[in-house]
Amino acid sequence: MLVYRGFSQTAHSATVLTIGNFDGVHLGHRALLARLTAAATSAGLPAAVLTFEPHPREFFAPQDAPPRLSTLREKLELLADDGVDLVHVCHFNAAFASLSATEFIERVLLGALRVRLLLVGDDFRFGAGRRGDFALLCAAGTRLGFRVEAMQSITLDGERASSSAVRDALQAGRIEHAARLLGRPYTIDGRVVHGDGVGRQLGFHTANIRIKHERPPLRGVFAVEVRGLPGGPHRGAANLGYRPSANQVARPLLEVHLLDFSADIYGAHLSVRFLHKLRDEMKFPDFDALRAQIASDVAAVKAYFQL
Repeated sequence: MLVYRGFSQTAHSATVLTIGNFDGVHLGHRALLARLTAAATSAGLPAAVLTFEPHPREFFAPQDAPPRLSTLREKLELLADDGVDLVHVCHFNAAFASLSATEFIERVLLGALRVRLLLVGDDFRFGAGRRGDFALLCAAGTRLGFRVEAMQSITLDGERASSSAVRDALQAGRIEHAARLLGRPYTIDGRVVHGDGVGRQLGFHTANIRIKHERPPLRGVFAVEVRGLPGGPHRGAANLGYRPSANQVARPLLEVHLLDFSADIYGAHLSVRFLHKLRDEMKFPDFDALRAQIASDVAAVKAYFQL
């Protein structure tokens, strides 16, 4: 999959295109991408995605923006997994936000991305003041020579699959429900870094994983599956949060105790799949109480995996 920043390079050919934030790449996104790749294959053109960095809500109201489900790297990996050929990452700034709907169509969709067929969600809005809509796109397509199709929302047991629904499920600790809305377990990627040795002192070696999420959409202790190591996937118990009982950290830290695993994995880039929540993160009065709780958590994870 090719990735371009901005629109300095015009697409090499006409494209079959979709547009969106694709935060989390949930079932609704994946249905749209399946339709995109099928249409692109039929037309003999690349399947292209236009997405934004930062998320528009982070640009307009950073203090009110919700936690991201996926970092840019994670999102790009998920788009590649779903068969996308080309991604243009648009830097969402004041200049871009000020483009009128007509300018967006003429300069971006036609000028830079050479759109032949555009697939959008049924609630898609665009341009300064969100004045552009599906009707405007259809009228422009008739005039300028590209087709526009709308994708209806995907529902699961009557609930619309959306980034907000996934985020709500994760924040409520409903990890299995979030996985159903995503079509796969919720995953965070990161690199293993050196820690302060507290896990070793407690008798439970942990992989300290540096994550890019400044405000992850979930916190607590979980049963997880870890990918990216030889012989994997590996199972483990994970704590995601601020570690209030031992050298509290300012940024969220993901710590994973891998079951029956002791190799040196510093520097490895891992994907941690969250399968089940055991409990919220909590503060303990001393290391003995913390050690006892970790032992209980590990036992609960083993029971979850029926080990």
